Amino acid sequence: MNGGVKMDGMVTVALAGNPNSGKTTIFNALTGARQHVGNYPGVTVDKVEGWSNVNGRRLAIVDLPGIYSLTAHSEEELVARNYLLDSAPQVVVDILDASNLERNLYLAVQLLELGIRPVLVLNMHDVAQRSGMVVDTAKLSGLLGVPVVKTIGHKKEGLDGLKEAIVGAATDTVPREPVRVFYGRDIEACLTELGEGLGQDAAFASRTRWFALKLLENDAQVIAAVRRVLGPEHALWDQVHKCRERLVGLYGDAPEILIADRRYGFISGLATETMTVGVEYRHDVSDHIDAVLTHPVLGLPIFLGLMYLAFWATFTLAEWPMKGLEAGMAWLGGSVAGLWPAGVDSPIKSLLVDGIIGGVGGVIVFLPNIVFLFLMISLLEDTGYMARAAFIMDRFMHKIGLHGKSFIPMVIGFGCSVPAIMATRILENRRDRLTTMMIIPLMSCGGRLPIYSLLIPAFFVERWQAPMLWLIYLIGVVSAVVVARVLRHTILRGESAGLVIELPPYRIPTVRGVVTHMWQRAWMYLRKAGTLILAISVILWALSSFPKPSPSRLAEYPDAEARQSAELRYSVVGRIGQFIEPAMRPLGFDWRISTALIGSVAAKEVLVAQMGIVLSIGEGEAESHVLREKLRDNYSSLTAFCLMLFCLMSAPCLATVAIMRKESGSWGWAGLQFAGLTAMAYMVTLVVYQVGSRLGAG
Repeated sequence: MNGGVKMDGMVTVALAGNPNSGKTTIFNALTGARQHVGNYPGVTVDKVEGWSNVNGRRLAIVDLPGIYSLTAHSEEELVARNYLLDSAPQVVVDILDASNLERNLYLAVQLLELGIRPVLVLNMHDVAQRSGMVVDTAKLSGLLGVPVVKTIGHKKEGLDGLKEAIVGAATDTVPREPVRVFYGRDIEACLTELGEGLGQDAAFASRTRWFALKLLENDAQVIAAVRRVLGPEHALWDQVHKCRERLVGLYGDAPEILIADRRYGFISGLATETMTVGVEYRHDVSDHIDAVLTHPVLGLPIFLGLMYLAFWATFTLAEWPMKGLEAGMAWLGGSVAGLWPAGVDSPIKSLLVDGIIGGVGGVIVFLPNIVFLFLMISLLEDTGYMARAAFIMDRFMHKIGLHGKSFIPMVIGFGCSVPAIMATRILENRRDRLTTMMIIPLMSCGGRLPIYSLLIPAFFVERWQAPMLWLIYLIGVVSAVVVARVLRHTILRGESAGLVIELPPYRIPTVRGVVTHMWQRAWMYLRKAGTLILAISVILWALSSFPKPSPSRLAEYPDAEARQSAELRYSVVGRIGQFIEPAMRPLGFDWRISTALIGSVAAKEVLVAQMGIVLSIGEGEAESHVLREKLRDNYSSLTAFCLMLFCLMSAPCLATVAIMRKESGSWGWAGLQFAGLTAMAYMVTLVVYQVGSRLGAG
């Protein structure tokens, strides 16, 4: 036999595996004396071939050199990888030492990423059992989508099952999606970028992700092969260089180390879900830490405690920077207002001071809250803890019909629902993905944080501010759980797919990495404030300012504040607010809150800007403490809580609706999410306000 050439009726089988995994013993047991030893063309590495007959089918078996990885450093690794890539055997059998499973699975994961669906052989499983390790082969097979067989090579146990699995794999023609390791947002962004460049050439179109990984890993042989096809001047090389530099800057390690860490994280999660170990099994430092942080009883309280610490930092650490921004916006508003003589009422002055500075500035002053919350979340993500949080939630998520991996997009949703919905691509099952997308808006995004940061200090004393913020976020998670359970028992009924939660090794985060991830979210907030919120603020200012009542009508009101209120009621916004007020009054909302809620459909932060306009219009007041005082004068703490509750649960912003339509492939799902969440928000807020009113709350 020559390479992967297949004779009539013959199945070409390649045996791969780590050195000392018992691969040669399995090869000898399958082939007996029917073997031939030679050299691979052009190299001194032995090429061992043999033959076997199974149920009238002839197997041509090639024993590849023992290797640990498909990242070729040695001649043996290069030979094995080239054979798998170029000769395309019909079946690849990966022999794993069952007593050293996690290390051996590294090669298996690389085979899966290459697009090969191997038959996995857990050899020497008797040794593993004596060390207290038991592997659930059925679950391992289900998670990876490949046959898994147990053998004891030197006793020839399990060979019949292996032969059946080889024949079954050879005749299996059902196409399946390759297993994908999620490498984190930064590496995944690089893989997408490089994949787009590679996919333009037919030579790489079928394995763009694998080639992109190899380029990031700085694999010399793959780089040389791609260079031969694309040429040395291709724009792809500049992209590769920039991606590698960016990743080194963010994490302080070369991309190949980061990628290996993520693969081992995938393997660690896989082993955790499929393997039980006795006291004889030796744990490393990471395992000891995980024994506490992912403990069935302690894990959830630790996670909730860490999130509470993040919310405490959001208020405590952000207090002084926020005061500085407030003072700056107040100075800017006063300086602009000072360009006109005292007492002069000018539409341009009102637009600049009340519409732009009061509207946009009223949102920007909450930037420190955004920065410190996502500083804490970035620390948790970059240390590797957030992956553990998903694992902690896995058991609970399964009870509501989801996988723990759904928790990862949900956590991203604390920043913004748009990338969170896109992150559901890591879920392979469409029902899981749709369910997760539907509930992501219930995670309090960065756009809601300014609302909470305005209302909580206005109505709750300092010692209750962090607990109240923690409670609002927790209500969102609990609401998401309830909605997910309803969906999985009604329109999205079905089994949740088995997936592996990656448990990457713990890392000390780099300052640059944490700051970059924090700044990405802060910049997204600032960019929205300078574009979308600016535009909406100007529109809302115009709708709040015009038309104006006649001077004779205004003369009926005794003071300036009463006249301002009358002007606002007479405006377009005032008329819309008064029109919908009867429907919103049972929730504790007057016409001013109602109009602000309409504006918040475009972007949640707009509610803060609009409340500043409707409560301070014509006064040029830019500081948030002034707005808080006016809120306390007009509303109760119960109304404030209900407003936060309604903003938490109600219709997502328009950008979320758009991405929901794109990712779900249907306006129907986007419309159901928009209408369903709004209806739920109305009903829940109605109950809370009515019950609270009767109990005398607020």
